[in-house]
Amino acid sequence: MKKYNILLVEDNQGDVLLTKEAFEESGDNCQLSVVNDGQEAINFLEQIHPYIDVETPNLVLLDINLPKINGHEVLKYIKTNSNFKHIPVIMLTTSSSEKDISECYSNYANCYITKPNDVVDFFKIIESVNNFWLSNITHI
Repeated sequence: MKKYNILLVEDNQGDVLLTKEAFEESGDNCQLSVVNDGQEAINFLEQIHPYIDVETPNLVLLDINLPKINGHEVLKYIKTNSNFKHIPVIMLTTSSSEKDISECYSNYANCYITKPNDVVDFFKIIESVNNFWLSNITHI
């Protein structure tokens, strides 16, 4: 089974722990890397210190409300950069704002998911991400 590299861009440590647990429970086919703000996400992708020699992620899970550079800007950066625009980006955020949703899809987000308040529902979402985006997609 292929191991997929996932970049989680999330500043809420509770959500980071929950996401890690959910991926561990849904299978062992991924390696999760975590950065806590938009600038770190760009540095990770560009392999700028301390991210030298990291593998380019197969999938990015991106929050919108981030310090330094917000998720909208990170999404634009990824989708306008020829080295990264092929990477699927799933917006995983608390925002259910129509403006945020529209802006993300206008900037070529592959999927927009509003984080549920219920832990069981959150685990189901991560399992669905794992099943659809990782297990069934062969080109990422």
